[in-house]
Amino acid sequence: MASLWVGHRGTVHDYPGFSPSVDAEAIRKAIRGIGTDEKTLISILTERTNAQRQRIVQEYQAAYGKGTGTSEHALIEILTTRTSRQMKEISQAYYTAYKKSLGDDISSETSGDFRKALLTLADGRRDESLKVDEQLAKKDAQILYNAGENRWGTDEDKFTEILCLRSFPQLKLTFDEYRNISQKDIEDSIKGELSGHFEDLLLAIVHCARNMPAFLAERLHQALKGAGTDEFTLNRIMVSRSEMDLLDIRAEFKKHYGYSVYSAIKSDTSGDYEITLLKICGGDD
Repeated sequence: MASLWVGHRGTVHDYPGFSPSVDAEAIRKAIRGIGTDEKTLISILTERTNAQRQRIVQEYQAAYGKGTGTSEHALIEILTTRTSRQMKEISQAYYTAYKKSLGDDISSETSGDFRKALLTLADGRRDESLKVDEQLAKKDAQILYNAGENRWGTDEDKFTEILCLRSFPQLKLTFDEYRNISQKDIEDSIKGELSGHFEDLLLAIVHCARNMPAFLAERLHQALKGAGTDEFTLNRIMVSRSEMDLLDIRAEFKKHYGYSVYSAIKSDTSGDYEITLLKICGGDD
């Protein structure tokens, strides 16, 4: 099965001579005492890959303990943009860190169709083949039409099954077929038939299937505009995509908004935080 991730379009690479225990101890020293040693934190966290940072986290938690929380907004972004393999790794890391399964926590914190869809995504069962099946696309498009626009009420399970399990290339073709059948874009049907976090989740899947870097560029733009900066979203996207497709996200951001991620960070952040983000960003284009 071919991978969706082809080539290296990131800005961060493996750090040579890496030692998770040494880094964990250095981070502990940097954030203890009077003031914080920002330069040490910046040096470590911007020059380690995600796999290396996860090992640092495990070392740190084992030695010192640490916890965090999340939101529906973050859940939607993470579960729609990660590959099946990444979701399996996230689930394993989650259990290692919290001694609870990701699925159990999703079940206890969410409900209804939103919960069903999140659990399907968390299972990491999305097809990742690059090969598309035209007949399947036509069949799925008809199922989606019959489940929503062509009936009284909505069969939400059909939307979950197709949008959470089919590959993104397959979904793109399905959405084209859907427009041929219904004379409407799938986004418009989702907005008309569904609501709440479930609607937000399915729209995120559609946008990721069409153009994931553009979807994440939009999230970055939302995090960097308006009154105050959404640092949680900004940090998550910049760090998690730094090894994958941050160059593509930067390009989409510039294309859609007319200025660079780099300049947006410079205008909306300051100090060591700005220095850290600019280093991860990797360039002003």
